[in-house]
Amino acid sequence: MLETLRNAFKIKDIRKKLFFTFLMLVVVRLGSQLPVPGVNRDYFSNWFASQQANGALNFFSAFTGGSFENFSIFALNITPYITSSIIMQLLTIAIPKLEEMHRDGEDGRKKIQSITRYLTVGLALFESLAMAIGFGNSGLIEEMNVLNVITVVVALTAGSAFLMWVGERITENGVGNGISIVLMINILSRVPSDLSTLFETFVQGQTIAKGILAAVIIIAVIVVTIVLVILLNDATRKIPVQYAKKMQGRRLVGGQASNIPLKVNTAGVIPVIFASSLMSIPQMIAAFAGVGSTGVAATILGMLNQNNWFNFSSPIYSVGLILYIVLIIFFAYFYTSITFNPIEVADNMKKQGGFIPGIRPGKPTTDYLNKILGYIVFIGAVGLTIVVLIPIFFNGVFGASVSFGGTSIIIIVGVILETLKQIESQMVVRNYKGFLSE
Repeated sequence: MLETLRNAFKIKDIRKKLFFTFLMLVVVRLGSQLPVPGVNRDYFSNWFASQQANGALNFFSAFTGGSFENFSIFALNITPYITSSIIMQLLTIAIPKLEEMHRDGEDGRKKIQSITRYLTVGLALFESLAMAIGFGNSGLIEEMNVLNVITVVVALTAGSAFLMWVGERITENGVGNGISIVLMINILSRVPSDLSTLFETFVQGQTIAKGILAAVIIIAVIVVTIVLVILLNDATRKIPVQYAKKMQGRRLVGGQASNIPLKVNTAGVIPVIFASSLMSIPQMIAAFAGVGSTGVAATILGMLNQNNWFNFSSPIYSVGLILYIVLIIFFAYFYTSITFNPIEVADNMKKQGGFIPGIRPGKPTTDYLNKILGYIVFIGAVGLTIVVLIPIFFNGVFGASVSFGGTSIIIIVGVILETLKQIESQMVVRNYKGFLSE
C-alpha cells in the first residue's frame, strides 16, 4: 500500500489527481460545518441527542460524517444519491426500456446515470421539504415563514447535488470511485469520536487489568474485521479458458490458456449498503414523523434497529436480524446478475474460439458459469454477513454503541483497496503509453 502511494507521488499526472482528490475532500469536510441559514442548530442537535437509541439515525449520521446532526448545508449528503441508485437498479430489472439501456453499453449507462442524477435532486428536494416543514414548526426554523422554508430547502438540496457533482469530478479528474471516496471520508471523520466513546465506556474508570483486557478485545475485533474484509475482497475463483488454434494467413495462431477471474465478493459492499438503507428508511420516517413510540409499530421498528439485535433481554427484536441477512444475500445475487452476464461472456468466448476445458461452448458454458457464480456469490454473501455481524454482536451483548460498525469498516477497507487498484492501473497505463511513445 505505502509502496504504491510512494510510486504514485513520483508521477506528475497521478500526483495532480491525488492533490485534486484531496482538495475536493477538504471542501466536503468544510461544507459539513457550514450551517444552513436561518435555523436553530441547538434545537436539532438536542432532538438528535434524544434519538440516540435509533440505530437508523446513527447509521445516517455516520454516512453523512456528522453533517446531519450539525444540520449543515450537507445534512442530506450523498444519501439521496445512494437511494436513487438503489431505485434505478431495481427499476432496471422491472422496466424493459431501462434494461435495454443498460445493455447498450457506455451510452446506455450514461443515460441511466443522467436519470439517476435527476432522481437524486428530486429525492433531495422532497426530503429537505419534509424536514423543513416537519421540524420548522417545532422550532428548527427561527422565524417560520415561506421565505425561510425555501431557503432551507434550497440549501439542503443544493448541498446534496453539489456533493454528487464533487463525487463525479473525483471520478473523472481524481483517482476514481468518487462517490465511494466521499462516503469513506464521511465515515472516517466519525471514527475518532467513536473510538473515544469506546474508551470512555469500557476502558476509562476500570481497573488496570479490566481496562487492558477491554482495550485488547476492542482492537482484536477491529483487526479481525479488517483482515476478513481484505481476504473477502481479494478472494477469487479462476475459471480456466483454452483458446483453439486457428489459421491466420499462413500462420497457426491461438492455443493460449487463460482464465476468467470471478471475485467471491462480486457485489462488493453494495449488498450491505442497500440492505442497511432499506432497513433504516422506516425508522427514519418514524423518527421524523414522531410516531412508533408505542404498540405494534414500536415493536416492528425495534426489530429493524440494529442496536436491539443480540440483546438477550429482548430476544424478539433479533427477528429483524433474519430480514437483514436475507436482504444482504438477495442484493448480492441481484447486483451480481446486473453486473455479470454469463450469456454474454459465453458468447464472447465462443466468438473468440475459447472454451472451458470439459465444457461445450454455448448454453453448456452459460449453465456452468451460472452454477459456479451461484456458489461463489452465496459464499461472498455469507462472508459479508459474518463481517457485518461481528460488531453488531458486540454492540448487542456489551452495549458498544458507536456509529461505525461492520458496514463502515467494509466500506473504508473496500474503498481504500479499490482506489489503490485504480492508482496502480493508471500507473500501468502510463508506463505502456511511455513505452509506445519512445
